[in-house]
Amino acid sequence: MSPIEDHPLRYALTNELHARPFPSLETPCHAAFLAVKPPRDAVTRDRDADRAHIIDLLDRFGAQHPKPGDTHFFGDMGRHKIKWESHAEFVTYTIFTPGVAERPFDPDAFDVFPEDWQAAAPGARLTSALIRVEQLRDGREDIDDRLAEWFVPDSLTASSILDDAGIMATDFRIDSAGHMRFAVFVRPGTGQRRVGRIVQRLTEIETYKAMSMLGLPRARQLSMRLGEMDPQLTELVGEMRTGHRQPEETLKALLAVSAELEGLLAQSAFRFSATQAYEALVHQRVDVLREQRFGYRQTFREFMMRRYEPSMRTIKAAETHLHSMVDRAARAANLLRTQVDVERSAQNQKLLESMDRRADLQLRLQRTVEGLSVVAISYYAVSLVSYIVYPLAERVALSKGMLTALLTPAVVLAVWLMLRRIRRSMGH
Repeated sequence: MSPIEDHPLRYALTNELHARPFPSLETPCHAAFLAVKPPRDAVTRDRDADRAHIIDLLDRFGAQHPKPGDTHFFGDMGRHKIKWESHAEFVTYTIFTPGVAERPFDPDAFDVFPEDWQAAAPGARLTSALIRVEQLRDGREDIDDRLAEWFVPDSLTASSILDDAGIMATDFRIDSAGHMRFAVFVRPGTGQRRVGRIVQRLTEIETYKAMSMLGLPRARQLSMRLGEMDPQLTELVGEMRTGHRQPEETLKALLAVSAELEGLLAQSAFRFSATQAYEALVHQRVDVLREQRFGYRQTFREFMMRRYEPSMRTIKAAETHLHSMVDRAARAANLLRTQVDVERSAQNQKLLESMDRRADLQLRLQRTVEGLSVVAISYYAVSLVSYIVYPLAERVALSKGMLTALLTPAVVLAVWLMLRRIRRSMGH
């Protein structure tokens, strides 16, 4: 008996769960992170260009290539390790290097990405970061001093993470070299894979935060346009009640507003839905780090609540406002169409009544004409019959006038009966 047949996608879907392993990092070390996104049409970008770009970087270090069709790669690159991921809208490159420079967050650490290679990137830099990983020493005061030296105090964020396995810190600001800075201090004995997970989570938080913030400029532009259109829509709805303009004119103007609103909705739908998805990923990545307060510093969650959440609420408010106006315009258009239909029905009713009156007049006129037709036909019929019976006048001793007088009633009656029969047969 042959074994059961596997679904064609069984192995591919199962292996997908294990396709993006966390890096294994030995402390101390540092990482250079880069996320690239085309400014427009990122979803439909040329994925072959992304692949050619990573292969160009790997070839400079004599490293192996990702397999054809792969959207992620992790491997050695000389003395470094590289992690490459191609996402729906962006591509990320993370290069891990053993040891740390004497100068914290030395911009030269980013030279692992050659300048000419960066210039040839198929897109623009969405974000970049330098991550410094050290072992946690005994004195907390020493960490406080270094954090105060490395980061801007008013936005410094620091937390104890993963059941006090380490401390992470940043100020979410771009330094003079154009990079974000993240510091990680891990306790001795922390596993290399756990260290890799911490670094990976930091890069994901920064990337998804930057991607979700892309919706903010769109939301601000949209809010301005909606603010201009809202009075127009209100005025058009008011004209339905006052009747200052013809309903057809109001409906035409209302449909123009509805068309623009639908266009704005179509242009913004993807960006807003993507923003919601990236926002959820940011909060999820923060949650898995299991933050605890480090000293008096604000945590990542608190920073997000105070600095990040207002932007997300602005985007949600703009999206809600847009949907509300689309619904208002649709309801107003339906009401106006109903009003126009009612008025047209009344006009059609009046037209039908007028047509009924005209039909009645035509019927009366037709009957009058029919009566005159009987007289006219009878006149000619009497003349014809008279010519036929005149030779008999002398035999019956009647004058021609008397004979004609006697024939006329009979001829008229015969014509009338004939026309009536014809009319009935046509009606049938």
